[in-house]
This record gives sequence, structure tokens and C-alpha cells, in this order.
Amino acid sequence: MSNLEMFAPTYTTEYGQAYCGDALTLLQSVPDNSINLVLTSPPFALQRQKEYGNKDEKEYIGWLADFARIVLDKLRDDGSFVLDLGGAYRKGVPVRSLYNYRVLIKLCDELGFHLAEEFFWHNPSKLPSPIEWVNKRKLRVKDSVNTVWWLSKSEWPKADIRNVLVPYSDRMRKLIDDPEKFYTPKERPSGHDIGSRFGTDNGGAIPSNLLSISNSESNGLYLNGCKLVGAQGHPARFPARLPEFFIRLLTSREDLVVDIFAGSNTTGQVAEREERRWLAFDERRDYIAASVFRFMIDQTNVETMRDVYQRVNSGVSVDLRAYIGQRQLAVPY
Repeated sequence: MSNLEMFAPTYTTEYGQAYCGDALTLLQSVPDNSINLVLTSPPFALQRQKEYGNKDEKEYIGWLADFARIVLDKLRDDGSFVLDLGGAYRKGVPVRSLYNYRVLIKLCDELGFHLAEEFFWHNPSKLPSPIEWVNKRKLRVKDSVNTVWWLSKSEWPKADIRNVLVPYSDRMRKLIDDPEKFYTPKERPSGHDIGSRFGTDNGGAIPSNLLSISNSESNGLYLNGCKLVGAQGHPARFPARLPEFFIRLLTSREDLVVDIFAGSNTTGQVAEREERRWLAFDERRDYIAASVFRFMIDQTNVETMRDVYQRVNSGVSVDLRAYIGQRQLAVPY
């Protein structure tokens, strides 16, 4: 029996459970060596306080390391910890904080994580910020890239890039269809002879570690549900394609995915669709309550949606399977 069973989930779906409470306590209740992937985007170390709570950079590294220590114990030997961190400026001056890099160094050098690979999430739709340095004084370009650290418990984490291949470009497609017409094999200046290896269709191209994913959703299931019942949406959501990439890359069907700062529970929604078991933790009950809309595909019955939201928000544990079927839960977002 898992110690987590001592806590009642706020809601349950076919593959997962969402919990409201202190993530440190909840995470400690998960069995050691049981999690395949912890994927999360914690509150960033920003100068301006947000409604969801965030530490300043002086406190931040130690605060986050407390979670990471427990994550390390809970991961399977081939498990991964994916951490999305936005950048920040130092207070009052147009130079960058190094907090996100110091987090990386601390977690690897002191806690024992390995940096499997660094990723950079580019959000093309991000508005120019910070206002002082970009809009007013015109000293800096807009900050539209987050660092995403893929950390692993061992030096050989589970991964399969065949699950995240991207479409070939038109030029590459022509090369695959007729390599002799578009390429003559020759030795490169480096001495590396790539020969004529372009005639094989591998189902797609290998993606890079620059993930260009727009964060511009305005009318999806979650936000639409919030509008219908008058609930407040989480102000800092990441797009579904971001957790989707790492869930597909680093896990298999029935693996366990955990988000320790779940917010609106995008991670749980994607894990559900990908048929991964999942756990979502957040200390804000109103955020967890509103996240049920990610799983309520049929939003024609507003009264049912309002009833589920109010029950979860009042502390009642709700089994969403009583309201929606497995087929609905599995459809794309």
C-alpha cells in the first residue's frame, strides 16, 4: 500500500489522480523508485510577486532543491526529471539573473542528477518583456525562450526519439524519394563520409533541442470551462505540446508521470491522452478544481460542469469517470 493512499485525491480519471496539498508531503508519500518521469514548471524566481506564489532568486535555489532531493529518490533508475524554468532579470538593472543555471549546477553537482540534455522552449507568441528594458528604454530584445533541463537519475535514462520525430521538410522529402538526383556522396572537410544514406524513410526527422511551441491558447477545453462556470483560469499555463514532447520521448504506455506544481494540470491531461498513469500535485484547490475541465470533453451541460467544479473546490473527492466515459477521456485536447 502506498502512503499516498492516506490522502484523498481531489479527482480521479481513468489513468490518474489530482491531489491538493503540499507537494513535499505528497511526493514523500509516493514509493521510492516508482516514477518514470517528473515533469513540471515551478513558479519562477521573478522580481514581481505572482498570485500563485513565487520565491525571489536568493531563496529559490534552496527551495527548489528540497523538492529535487525527494524527486531523486522517487525516480526509477532510468527515470527523468524535466524542469521548465523561465529566465529573469536582476532587480533594477538590465542584466540577467543566473538562477536557472545555478539550479542546474546545484542539482547536478550537489544532489547527483545528470544533465541528459538541455532544451530551449521558444514561445513565438510571447509579448515583449520586461516592459522597462524592452518597451520603454529599448535596451533589450524580448525574452521568449525558457530553459528546460532534462535531468536523469542515472547516466542512461529511458528515451526513444522515434516517438518524437518531426515531419520531413519538402527538400528532405525529395532527397529521400530520389537521393541520386539531389545529392552526390563525397567526403566532408571534417573527413566524415556520409555516403548515400538519404534513401531511407525513417518516418520523420530527428528534432532539435530548440522547441518552438506557441503558447497562445484562448479557447480550449480548460479556458472554455472556466468561462462557462465563472472560474478563474491559471495565469501561467504551458502549452500541451511541451509536456507531450517529453512524455512521448521519455515514457511508455502505463508508465507513471508526476507533476509536482500542476497548476491547471496540462501534464495530467496529456498523460491521460497518451495512456500514461499520472499524479498531479498543487496546493491551490481552486486551480486543481478548475483543471477538471481539461477532462470534461462534453461541455454542453453547464450545470454538471459547475457541480463537479464546486464539489472539488469544496473538498469533495470526485471520480470523473462517473461523469464522462473512457472514450471521451482519450480524445485529443
